[in-house]
Amino acid sequence: MLRGLDPLLTPELLMHLCAMGHGEWVAVVDANFTADYLGKGKALVRLPGHSLERVSRAVLSVFPLAADVDCPAAYMRVCNSPEGHRTAAQSAVVDLLSGEGLPAERVEAVERFAFYEKINGASFIVQSGEATAYGNAMFCKGVIL
Repeated sequence: MLRGLDPLLTPELLMHLCAMGHGEWVAVVDANFTADYLGKGKALVRLPGHSLERVSRAVLSVFPLAADVDCPAAYMRVCNSPEGHRTAAQSAVVDLLSGEGLPAERVEAVERFAFYEKINGASFIVQSGEATAYGNAMFCKGVIL
C-alpha cells in the first residue's frame, strides 16, 4: 500500500502509467470493447466493476494532460448522433476533465471507426466495467514537472 494513491491504481496499472512518456496516449474503454482484438497485443489492464468516469479519475490522478496537444482527451462519438451529443458516461468524463481545467471544446468526439484507429497509437488499454455503449475515452499524457 502507498499513501495518497487512488486505490484503483493497481501495481500493474501504475507500472504502465509510469512507463508512459509525454505525448503518449492511454485508452480507457468499456466492458464491451474488443480490447484483445483491437489492442493487437498491447498491454491490457482490466478493472471490472468500475465506471468509465471512476477509472478515468484514477488514471488522471497521477499525470497531467498534454498542454501542447489541441485535444489531449477524446471519447468515442455515438454513431449517427447530432453534434455535441454525449452519453451519460461521456458527459461524466467531460465534467471530470472540466473540473481539472480542461474546457469541453478540447475534448474531441471521435467517430467510432476512427477511434478504433486511434487505439493503434495508444501505449496500452485499461478496460473498465462501464456497461453503457460508447463508454470509451483516451488521454494524452503531459510533461511531469
